[in-house]
Amino acid sequence: MQFHIAIIGGGITGLSAAWYLQQQAQQTGLTLPYTLLEQSQRWGGKVLTEQLDGVGKQPFVVEAGPDAFLTQKPWALQLAHELGLADRLLATNDAARPIYVLHKGRPVALPDGMQLVVPTRFMPFALSPLISPMGKLRMALDLVVPAKPDDEDEALADFVRRRFGQEAADKIAEPLMAGIYSADIERQSLLATFPRLRDMERQYGSLIRGMRAALAKQKRGAAQIAAFMSFQNGTQELVQALVAQLTGNLQLGVKVKQITRHSDGGYTLILDDNQVLHAQAVLITTPAYVTAQLIQPLAPQASQYLTAIRYVSTGTISLAFRQSDIQRPLSGFGLIIPASERRPINAITVASTKFDGRAPDDCVLLRVFFGGSRTPQTMQLNDNELVRVVCQELKTIFGIQAQPLFHRIYRWYNANPQYDINHLDQVAQIEAMLPPGIYVAGSAYRGVGLPDCVHQAEQMVQRMIAQLICVNSVGARRYAQT
Repeated sequence: MQFHIAIIGGGITGLSAAWYLQQQAQQTGLTLPYTLLEQSQRWGGKVLTEQLDGVGKQPFVVEAGPDAFLTQKPWALQLAHELGLADRLLATNDAARPIYVLHKGRPVALPDGMQLVVPTRFMPFALSPLISPMGKLRMALDLVVPAKPDDEDEALADFVRRRFGQEAADKIAEPLMAGIYSADIERQSLLATFPRLRDMERQYGSLIRGMRAALAKQKRGAAQIAAFMSFQNGTQELVQALVAQLTGNLQLGVKVKQITRHSDGGYTLILDDNQVLHAQAVLITTPAYVTAQLIQPLAPQASQYLTAIRYVSTGTISLAFRQSDIQRPLSGFGLIIPASERRPINAITVASTKFDGRAPDDCVLLRVFFGGSRTPQTMQLNDNELVRVVCQELKTIFGIQAQPLFHRIYRWYNANPQYDINHLDQVAQIEAMLPPGIYVAGSAYRGVGLPDCVHQAEQMVQRMIAQLICVNSVGARRYAQT
């Protein structure tokens, strides 16, 4: 049997889907030719790494998008091994792992033993100046606060307030957990972003007991690997390895104008360069609002639900300094900034501390985050004004008065999907409304991180092939009966 597959979107989801199609072809003996279409002039979507020479003996490695992937979700790590990248993996420097919170204008370390918003060690938590004495007492009530009696979704802010109180929501959950998704904590879906916390609450009746049990189980298990990993030359190594090993029809600079369904159940794709492609199945990995336009004639109700998925714009600016220019260096991975501090930026990562090889030995590479739901006004600044504002923040926080050796600004407009309350129900409705042979995957649906996107790609490929085989078998039996 031979099925032609069209994949729209050449980000990490689309590239991974093409890889898994090739793997399935080898494992099943099916012939699975595919065409991968990307509108821009490069592969990888938000995965982009720059290497900058000219300062010191080694280049700076500057990330425009994600700088790492979570190993607890194993799919990106598994893909790296499948692609032969095991010797290129780079773990975080966990010895320098502390994360700081800006508290009354000064960096204060998160207490040792904090897992997300959950304290797991008593003494470091009790001695920390980050939370007030009354706030600590309220957080300790997690041990006796009853679990939510139903399975309904709720806002992350409501969940944290219910378990730990308002102060924990403001000073820890809002900058740390909402910051991962560039989200508004008052609208952010717990079940779509941190379902593990609800599972712990249900099983143990307390997040503190649940997290301590999880840590004890980890210690009893196999040798631990770093929580986050990247590659020696940045996350773009994953994209480059995928593209190098894909054997299908890969096309850059091509936009899909229209998708129509024909009588045999397959689809015709009209491209803006006048190409016409025929496919038995189509996997669409573009942003939800782009996907909505493509499928509107085929599934108008699903298109409406896709349009309803909110997006925000985010940006980063990476700046390099001599170590001697930083009067108050940060001995950790970075700094998160609560909205209550009223700063024009959201967080700062010390990229050269988080990973080895990101800057020459006598230099520091900082990465400043802005935009999203928390500081959308900063996205409106022009480049010169942005540099001025950010340098003023770095002067206030770290005592940096020198001008940066260089800076790189990356703006991602309407690129970050928001997982509002009941997001997963909305996704399930979209999937149920799609016509046979049309599939969607990517950061808009069931996870925004690299592992999530890789996993969705693999799942959709498996589902697609199973359904194609099923439809083809039914058709063959009907033909035989006639």
